[in-house]
Amino acid sequence: MPAVRREAFGRMPPEEGGGEVERFVLESDSVRVEILSFGCIIATLETKDRAGQFSDVVLGFDTLEGYTRKHPFFGAVVGRVANRIANGSFSLDGKKYQLFLNNGPNSLHGGAKGFDKVLWSPEVLPNGVRFFRLSPDGEEGYPGDLKVWVTYTLSDKELAINYQAQTSKTTPISLTNHSYFNLAGQGSRDVYDHEISIEADSYLPVDDTKIPTGEVAAVQGTGFDLRQPVELGKHLQKFHLDGFDHNFCLREGQGRRLVARVFHPPTGRTMEVHTTQPGVQFYTGNNLDGSLKGKGAATYPKHSAFCLETQNWPDAVNKPHFPSVLLHPGEEYNHTTWLVFSTA
Repeated sequence: MPAVRREAFGRMPPEEGGGEVERFVLESDSVRVEILSFGCIIATLETKDRAGQFSDVVLGFDTLEGYTRKHPFFGAVVGRVANRIANGSFSLDGKKYQLFLNNGPNSLHGGAKGFDKVLWSPEVLPNGVRFFRLSPDGEEGYPGDLKVWVTYTLSDKELAINYQAQTSKTTPISLTNHSYFNLAGQGSRDVYDHEISIEADSYLPVDDTKIPTGEVAAVQGTGFDLRQPVELGKHLQKFHLDGFDHNFCLREGQGRRLVARVFHPPTGRTMEVHTTQPGVQFYTGNNLDGSLKGKGAATYPKHSAFCLETQNWPDAVNKPHFPSVLLHPGEEYNHTTWLVFSTA
């Protein structure tokens, strides 16, 4: 059974209420993960290479101050609705809701102060930690009192992230973790030598503000066909792609299924993503520009990490033919994503 340690990590600034932020350390023989009560952030995730050496494979900061300042959601749980909502607006039961616009003309990852920028209440479990918060009716423009639980558990080589929620009014909800991975170790220059595959027959084309056009396009014969492993750098060159920031439509099914696999040949590190969610946003750190000082004074240039954000499809609240993103009173939102680490 992995041990769980809890320790102080810092205090919120007085203008943010000044609460204490704790760090929870989950450890097994092959994985070590540190999670913060601020934003449910995965701050460190260490896994072994084929020689048995541990390296931290997620981007982030050494101190709380890094996370309380503006950054691209490193390691955080984002919500109420992950990804983009067109024009930051939607209608429910004849009423229009307007959200904060924080991504050009759109609302992204919950708005001005999403779930990534708040303190959660922690509860230590035998092999993990559960965080809770109540998102009040009207927070960031969303309807309903929303109770949310995010649970991290570590079992040998597998980190499970479970999301549960209940609401007092019908509301859109789509939760994900926004970790940035580099299997060569955080601070490595790029992810071009990573081999990736995604089990998806279709993807969502987007407009110039990254909102899905509504088309569900086949990957066959395009640069989005990742059903067989591709070496990322060569693949981007071959198809003249600046990077990925797209939702891949996963094969339908209610239960756990393998949806993506990433292999780093030089170290042998492998990461599999399993989920119950209908989509995964594959993002290659296109907006990283080296301006942030990360852990160990590392800088994070463009394409120095990738994200595989399991979630509902972007802008689903405005696209009736997408999987429903609505949670109704009396129902429970319940999704799990599993990250499985090994060496080859």
